[in-house]
Amino acid sequence: MKTPENEGLHRGLKERHIQLIAIGGAIGVGLFLGSSTAIKTAGPSLMLSYLIAGLAIFIVLRALGEMAVTYPLSGSFGAYANMFIGPVYGYLTSWTYWFMWVVTCMAEITAAGIYMTFWFPDTPQWAWALAALVIMTVVNLISVKHYGEFEFWFALIKVVTIIAMILIGGAMIFFGIGNNGVPIGISNLTAHGGFFAKGFTGPALALVMVAFAYLGMELIGVTAGEAENPQKTLPSAINKVLWRILIFYVGALFIILCLFPWNEIDPSKGSPFVLTFSKVGIPAAAGIINFVVLTAALSSCNSGIFSTGRMLYTLALQKKAPAFFGKLSGSGVPVNGIFISAAFLCIGVVLNYLVPAKVFEYVTSVTTIGAVWVWGIILVAQINYRKSLSPEQVSQLKFPTPLWPLTSYLTLAFLALVVIMMAFSEGTRIALYVGPVWFGLLLLSYYSFGFNKDDAVRKQKA
Repeated sequence: MKTPENEGLHRGLKERHIQLIAIGGAIGVGLFLGSSTAIKTAGPSLMLSYLIAGLAIFIVLRALGEMAVTYPLSGSFGAYANMFIGPVYGYLTSWTYWFMWVVTCMAEITAAGIYMTFWFPDTPQWAWALAALVIMTVVNLISVKHYGEFEFWFALIKVVTIIAMILIGGAMIFFGIGNNGVPIGISNLTAHGGFFAKGFTGPALALVMVAFAYLGMELIGVTAGEAENPQKTLPSAINKVLWRILIFYVGALFIILCLFPWNEIDPSKGSPFVLTFSKVGIPAAAGIINFVVLTAALSSCNSGIFSTGRMLYTLALQKKAPAFFGKLSGSGVPVNGIFISAAFLCIGVVLNYLVPAKVFEYVTSVTTIGAVWVWGIILVAQINYRKSLSPEQVSQLKFPTPLWPLTSYLTLAFLALVVIMMAFSEGTRIALYVGPVWFGLLLLSYYSFGFNKDDAVRKQKA
């Protein structure tokens, strides 16, 4: 299907690219670094938080997939919001997704700065954050095919690393390998205050950081406009999400929480993944894993800059952003959108200079409010889409959402719970102030600059 949303962009992403981008976009700083903060908040019951949130995100992706298989647009959920909810929601969603990834990339370059101080403890964190931003901006000025190759191999590094950690950690836990033959066992899950060491409020409060960890999975929808065969690749990638959650998130946390008392994991000392490989007794292991998590942060940031460039390009084609963003390079890259996004990322560098100790918590909470909006819009758009279909059309859906509408409404309730939990922590409460201001500014710009004038015409053509 040729649409205004993908004119000029190249369908150069193969199935293996989509599969690994789907994994790599989600496995980033939220898991490698954010898990430390979440563990301190919830204790061992954090695994339950990841499982429940993972099920919710799976339903979001199935709802997205139901629409994307029928309408494989590069505008993705922004376009679906425009089609099935209203033009103003498409505008709000596309710009919010851009904002969300800009802030996410702030977190990623922050993580890169933290990881680099592992080797260079006397250097400023902000300098490494700036270096990461410059490198990722340069990397993004390539064709979509090369972007796919870059993400394929970097995502593969992350996947192999997590699987290796699970296997090595499992050998230590159950067979005592690397621990003088003495199995460590699973007693750390209950020995320090019990599985619910922080009560039932602990895993609930951790949902904000957990939701941030899953941010990026919806990137599957953004690739639809540049996938070679979206009707085949999208369902395949989405259906494997649940197994990825069980293996890469719940499985990895199980290993970490068994190897270490949860109350001894210190977020200020970096990633628990580094601590896990150090426990094997190989001095070089910590440096190797620190390199891997560094590449994970850079990879996730690269995906973010890719997404922001495409969103600004799509908005420009829809005449809901300056035409300046609609310019493509000779290789089909939206160069101006990438440069502007990178310019805004400099705010992250400034935050690293001003408040290096708090910047990660601040930016992740602000990002999560944007993610919750996007996920909620996906569900509402899918609900409206399904209601617009006749019973015969519903029976012909190629990729229907399971147990609809119950699962969609339960997932919306879960997202509302995440927003409520933000109010109970000083570090995440800032998002509840930034969110309304952001949406207020967007609505003001929407009506002030006349973006609403010919929405009715565009909606008929959509």
